[in-house]
Amino acid sequence: MPRAVIIDTDPGLDDAVAILFALSRPDAFDLRGITTVAGNIGLATTTRNAGRLLALAGRADVPVLAGAAGPLARPGIDETRIHGADGLGGVALPEPLRPAHPGAVAWMAAQLTAAEAGSVDLLALGPLTNLAQLIAEAPAAARRLGRVIAMGGAVHEPGNVGPRAEFNLAADPEAAAAVLGFGLDLTLVPLDVTRRVRARREDLARLAAGGAAGRACAALIEAYFEGTQAVSARRGSRPLHDPCVMLLAAHPALFGCDRLRLAVDCGAEPGALLPGEAELSVALRVEGAAALETLLEGLTGGAGCGRRAPSS
Repeated sequence: MPRAVIIDTDPGLDDAVAILFALSRPDAFDLRGITTVAGNIGLATTTRNAGRLLALAGRADVPVLAGAAGPLARPGIDETRIHGADGLGGVALPEPLRPAHPGAVAWMAAQLTAAEAGSVDLLALGPLTNLAQLIAEAPAAARRLGRVIAMGGAVHEPGNVGPRAEFNLAADPEAAAAVLGFGLDLTLVPLDVTRRVRARREDLARLAAGGAAGRACAALIEAYFEGTQAVSARRGSRPLHDPCVMLLAAHPALFGCDRLRLAVDCGAEPGALLPGEAELSVALRVEGAAALETLLEGLTGGAGCGRRAPSS
């Protein structure tokens, strides 16, 4: 049976691919709503983009709720150089079918309070500001969450906004620290695995032949190549960070997770993961080729497939 999920996101090119994958897999995801946060770009743009992706999929039934316009305690990090001024690299998408509404945290609290405890999962693709505010404002509702899967952090890999810091955690380290310390059923998906699920330019033609979602994802990933031209030219592929959250949720056997005790640095290198007291699950291994194939199948109309967990 599909799991009831809320997607918390800051679309963003790879966020958009992740959302379209989830929308393409009703067998795995019962999407109850999308909450937005400032991250890759400002809140107004991330909120509009969430609505545009739902419009592309014809999902006027899914509400969009705008959340935090900035981090808890510091300025945000602007990533328009990668994602473009519109957050989606200039890729043409339809306008939202219904207006978004404010109050993401209050809406999440109401949804969780009304649902059976543990029955709604949260898939977090951006900074964890909304979840931290939910914990602060409605802790009883937050404890009713099922699984939380969040893209963020770097354990053994170098960071992408500092020697050890990854963007989502660095964008709001105080929020990340609050989430890690709250004791949720949390799985972190760090750069250690997301850098091993890589789209190549030759994958774009397959996506482009796969219907509206596939064509949009081909254009989005092409824009991702253009936004990171120096890296792309050198490696010939682009890591798909946020789609790994959806892949782990739908096909956990593709990943290997370990229990670690971690903390988030809010000082010397904001967002870096350090040894700490919070125990959580961390994805550290992935069958990269199989994960990419599952993603491509989902986006082009196939059902996707999972495999055994990768060995250490």
